Amino acid sequence: MAEVALKEIAETVQAALMGHGADTFAAAEVARAVAAAEAVGNRICGLYYVESYCRQLRTGRVKGDVSAVVTKPRPAVVQVDARFGFAQPAFAYGLTVALDAARQHGIATLAIGHAHTCTALGYFTEQIARAGLIGIGFTNASPIVAAPGGRTRVIGTNPIAFSVPDGQGGIAMQFDQSTTTVARGKITMAKAAGETIPKGWALDADGKPTTDPEAALQGSLVSVGGYKGWGFGLMAEILAAGMAGGLLSKDVQPLKAPEGAPHDLGQYYIVIDPSVSVDFAARLSALAQAASADEGARMPGQGKRPAETVEVSDDLWSAVRALAEA
Repeated sequence: MAEVALKEIAETVQAALMGHGADTFAAAEVARAVAAAEAVGNRICGLYYVESYCRQLRTGRVKGDVSAVVTKPRPAVVQVDARFGFAQPAFAYGLTVALDAARQHGIATLAIGHAHTCTALGYFTEQIARAGLIGIGFTNASPIVAAPGGRTRVIGTNPIAFSVPDGQGGIAMQFDQSTTTVARGKITMAKAAGETIPKGWALDADGKPTTDPEAALQGSLVSVGGYKGWGFGLMAEILAAGMAGGLLSKDVQPLKAPEGAPHDLGQYYIVIDPSVSVDFAARLSALAQAASADEGARMPGQGKRPAETVEVSDDLWSAVRALAEA
């Protein structure tokens, strides 16, 4: 294992992306997201994705040299056309506009359309919260989830993220979770490692429970909580595809395939100014105290501290460095 500083990760990833066709701004924004994922141990959304980014830049599946277009069809409605580029720079273009709209009107929406996968959705809602506002995010993905009782894959893992500010530039609470029992990336990582998966994560193509990751990828993942998770997944689908203008999950090609049509995904954010409520800070404080009253208990996201250096497998780090030198 290699011990690598986050700064070196960001610089190496940026160089790799620029070497494969991304402009400076897009590469820097994506590299920042990759480093942030590694800093909190989110390996699925970190360096694990860099090879895919680079290959898809070369094939044109993602556009690395486009500038997103921001519009405001209504005073509190912000829309960003990513133009088949990365989600990270598109979000950066729209964030300030959405924050200003929410502060003026109390609430605003930010829709990112025609974007590449955003990977870690909480990375974006966290930025909203660190600016002092509440952020709720939704996105969809390639199809891997069937309706309870069915076998036809209809929606993706369709994450939902929620970030709450602490009033001091930090995070009081945050969760970022798929609406399936586990994220698809955990299945693919288990397959790569030659490991089985726990029963209850997935079904095979015949709709039967499986512990084989390959069978799971050919079948479907299980919605968390059955019908309850299925409902949340559909909610994310309607907002990400219907309101942000991305494709329905059923029409999205596999995200890491090197060639094919652009992802054309949507991300949809609700941005809320908590200062419209005089009770918000007091209620949040009381809730946090109640949630952490028992030893070992806490609000989601409390106590999470990004690492300054992280351990990366030698093979993965060598591959990323090779991409940066190509």
